[in-house]
Amino acid sequence: MNLDAYGLGGDAFNQADYRLYTDPEIARQEQDRIFEGPAWCFVGLEVELPKAGDYKTSWVGALPVILVRGQDGELRAMVNRCTHKGSTIVFDGEGCAERFVCPYHNWYYDLEGNLTAVAFGNGIKGQGGMPAAFDKRAHGLRRLRVATIAGLVFVSAAEQGPELEDYLGTRIAHHIRRTLGRGLVVLGQYTQVMHNNWKLYMENTRDSYHASLLHVFFTTFRLNRLDMAGGMAVGENGWNTLSYTQGTQKFNDEAYADARALNTDIKLQDPSLVANWPEFEDGIVSSITSVFPSLIMQQISNSLAVRQLVPKGPDKCELVWTLLGTVEDTPAQTGMRVKQSNLVGPAGLVSMEDGIIGNFVQRSIASARGERTVMRMGGDGVVSQESRVTEAGVRAFWKAYRAHMEPA
Repeated sequence: MNLDAYGLGGDAFNQADYRLYTDPEIARQEQDRIFEGPAWCFVGLEVELPKAGDYKTSWVGALPVILVRGQDGELRAMVNRCTHKGSTIVFDGEGCAERFVCPYHNWYYDLEGNLTAVAFGNGIKGQGGMPAAFDKRAHGLRRLRVATIAGLVFVSAAEQGPELEDYLGTRIAHHIRRTLGRGLVVLGQYTQVMHNNWKLYMENTRDSYHASLLHVFFTTFRLNRLDMAGGMAVGENGWNTLSYTQGTQKFNDEAYADARALNTDIKLQDPSLVANWPEFEDGIVSSITSVFPSLIMQQISNSLAVRQLVPKGPDKCELVWTLLGTVEDTPAQTGMRVKQSNLVGPAGLVSMEDGIIGNFVQRSIASARGERTVMRMGGDGVVSQESRVTEAGVRAFWKAYRAHMEPA
């Protein structure tokens, strides 16, 4: 694929042809080269699979996946597709099993994906059945590479590729451990369908200056402003990003106890919605970590969450939110996390706009012919900046995109 024709030539990554968001053939190639290529894709959490036999279903782009903890305690991932006729094997999202059985013709697989039995494989009364040369060992489920960090589980569909730590980069790996490396507790989970190309949402998570413009609640109640300290950190390979804000948790101060809006008479009836406690010593009060191609990790005040992005064609995607606490949390802190998790999200007062803004773009670019985006805020480079008035993170996304779609 020649991405020069789509505005992604050279090293600037400051423009992208609108066809990249609308062309079905490009979406097909993305599945082959990114999601089933050497990229590491987030699929779940270790805490979701505490004991042997626990499993959950997930997705790597369009590839259906079973994540399971084996009898030896190891996590394994395999494609959720029977090797006989291609049927889905596991339909429920999670559970515990001793084995997996295809509902179509009852092919049996163990927790490592090995084919262990075939219904009527020996025939009936000496008739039918599989030929003597049939080797069950050659028909196990397709296995994927698995790696973890701070309780997050990633898989790669490629047999060879970079190790997860190298893929993330030191700065991003450190921030993931800093945020989630304390023993996780799942507080809740929900999914959100968005009618836009998946890349528009991933760009949005790396666009560090739209929050003060699109998410009016942030600035109205002084939770996040562009005049606060912060910046955009780009990982060592130029692919993954961390947008962060530093400041004080002012809503614990008496002066802000009534949660009154800035320069207006608007007031929250429940000020505890924006209550918080200083959780991290580095002073970061808000951060969005984006790992190419499908993970977003959120710390907004004390709301911790991970979001998994799943493409559903060129103009649709699904976002799976998992809301998190830690084993160290007091009941009061858990309550604050839960309340803030309702503040942030598709139905919350913050970030609900992200669920529709991508569609505003998608519907208008359907008729675009040869036109391109402009991504030059903060210059043309893909480098860390001590400012959030930048599109360096968006350019980093496209750098990663080209590296996977046009590997050297």
